[in-house]
Amino acid sequence: MRPQVAAGGRRAVPRAPGAHNVCCLLTRRAHGFYARDAGVAHRKNLGLLRKIVCQESTKFKNVWTTHSASPIAYERGRIYLDNYQCCISSIAQEPRILYQKPKCSKSEKIEDALLLECPLGEMLPSPSDYKSSLIVLTVQNWLLRLSADSGEVLEKIYLTGSCCKFRYLSWDTPQEVMVVKSAQNKLPAAARQAGIQQSVLFYLAVFQVLPLSFIGMLEINKKIFGNSVTDVAVSNGILIVMYSMGLVRLYNFQAISEQFMEQPFSLGHEFNWNGQVGVVGKYPFGLPCNIKITDTPPLLFEASSLENAFQIGGYPWHYIITPNKKKHKGVFHICSLKDNALAKNGIQDMKCCSLEPDWIYFHPDMSGRIIHVGPNLIKVLKLKEVKNNTDQMEIAEDFKIVANRENCVNNPVTVTASGRVVKKRFNLLDDDPEQETFKIVDYEDELDLLSTVAVTQIGADGNAHLDFHCNEHGILLKSIPLLESWDVTYSHEVYFDKDLVLHIEQKPNRRFSCYVYQMVCDTAKDDECSSHKKTERVFCKKGGRIFEYI
Repeated sequence: MRPQVAAGGRRAVPRAPGAHNVCCLLTRRAHGFYARDAGVAHRKNLGLLRKIVCQESTKFKNVWTTHSASPIAYERGRIYLDNYQCCISSIAQEPRILYQKPKCSKSEKIEDALLLECPLGEMLPSPSDYKSSLIVLTVQNWLLRLSADSGEVLEKIYLTGSCCKFRYLSWDTPQEVMVVKSAQNKLPAAARQAGIQQSVLFYLAVFQVLPLSFIGMLEINKKIFGNSVTDVAVSNGILIVMYSMGLVRLYNFQAISEQFMEQPFSLGHEFNWNGQVGVVGKYPFGLPCNIKITDTPPLLFEASSLENAFQIGGYPWHYIITPNKKKHKGVFHICSLKDNALAKNGIQDMKCCSLEPDWIYFHPDMSGRIIHVGPNLIKVLKLKEVKNNTDQMEIAEDFKIVANRENCVNNPVTVTASGRVVKKRFNLLDDDPEQETFKIVDYEDELDLLSTVAVTQIGADGNAHLDFHCNEHGILLKSIPLLESWDVTYSHEVYFDKDLVLHIEQKPNRRFSCYVYQMVCDTAKDDECSSHKKTERVFCKKGGRIFEYI
């Protein structure tokens, strides 16, 4: 056997047994892979949980229910009632009230809220920053950061005085950059008749979160962006301006802030601005409008779409629009962002005859796929290169999910027992309540499951079931019946959060109900988990609130 010689003529020393594996392990560690790190353990645990959730013996039991005269919100295992004055943990089998605040006045009413979670791997100035908190916006233009578990006020920022009313919170970059948007400024009718002009339409205040820091405030002025602006948003570093005629225009927000920022400000620091002296973020001065757009910024992209419906996603980048004519409602065009070219098979039309339109969006799993939902059909589409033409993409079906309508016969001609032929004067709609119809489609990212809610309502009694599908192939893995009657005329939200299912229902006259289901692992048959029959309920009062137990 000839000896091994290394480069330069040196004799190579034979590797010790297992040395190759050690080198691979060191390389994997350098790239962030390590068999004992927390991320690997967490992924394994979620994989096990997914198997437990989907196995046949696992049931979801309606453990408790509560009702409210005000909207109910859910965020990461916490249920908020009474305009965020009451917080209940949904993790325990019995409702556990985390905090209950006294009823607030109308001037303290919360307009909007966002859940803020601690970033990983960063040093933060305060120990409270490492725990989840709730950013809330009040009707009096106060921005508060509350402890998610106790409701304690951790930070207070006063936005501005009477020049505008801030109403909406949203993420520019999730858990990193937050945007506070005002309601559209509109003059009273008397002022308009008197000839008074209102040039500022919206205000936007932008913050870096944890630690909370002020980036800047800007105004959307009709002198710069035009008279027909109807809405505005900031998302993923893009300023999105929408117009009444269906036009959508995109601008680089970072470039705008760098070009037009007059002076940076820090929260809590004294300032002298336009003759006013005060403290940034404190009452009564609030925040200065320090980004003054004096000229039309460079346009990145524009498109015309019905009802300003416009989405960007996929790989390579594509966008989805509906041609800007009412006759095209329900028709979606998928085009390349690079050159506006329509993808092959890029016109998606389910040709639904229904009261509620179908909807389409890019899959939230970052796979670049597209989900198209109709009354009885869910299509998951993918982008792929056209054969022999790498410059063009085509839309292909990855898989589809079909509603169970085996027993539904929509025959225009029927024959009675006596032999008389009866012709129907009309056909059923595709979303007729008596046929199983998809109402909600969602994605559980931690378990990698696609969830769907399908409903059938005959008379006043509506039956709904939540189904879990394999996100990769669409295979049905689990079906969970929802025991409460589902009325298709009401507003509904369903949350699937690992081992928890939550159904929030809004009835007429501002009556809200919350049904909490939790995972139960039992090999024995548990009829009460899946039966629609009436079961005995126990009522319990906690913190002045009534809860129902089964």
